[in-house]
Amino acid sequence: MKQQPIKRSETIIALSRDHHTSLLFCWKIKEGLKKNVPLDNILQYINFFWTQHLKEHFKEEEALLFSRLDDAMARRGKSEHLMLERYINRLKHNTNDARGYLEFADLLIKHIRFEERELFPHLEAVLPEATLKQVGDYLVSRHPVPKTDDYRDEFWSRNYTSK
Repeated sequence: MKQQPIKRSETIIALSRDHHTSLLFCWKIKEGLKKNVPLDNILQYINFFWTQHLKEHFKEEEALLFSRLDDAMARRGKSEHLMLERYINRLKHNTNDARGYLEFADLLIKHIRFEERELFPHLEAVLPEATLKQVGDYLVSRHPVPKTDDYRDEFWSRNYTSK
């Protein structure tokens, strides 16, 4: 059975759009690995995406949403953010671990699915509508247009020779 798209509240749709950009980021990592892109190139992209997108996205989710609840779902969201950040830091020190790059992409995909399918619906059900509206107004003011991945080296679209 085909999974239906999730109907997201307009108040936090900007975060869901960021998730789409992050899923494309994961796809690009996997494509780079399939095409034998030098791991240094992929790591440079991971570092770029972390500093330009993910780090801020995690902070916004935690400050705007997760910090408003102290329950297992919000704690899991924060915990997974910390785990993903630690994984990125580990990759910086072990640059020859292609499997680690793939594992990181898979972990981020699983985290995004958790947020979209479980955590965000939970937050939308539990947080007061006024709070969600306040969060939405802030997100619209900070992100009037969806974030784009403007990394210059499109390594995922080129063919490389085998190692």
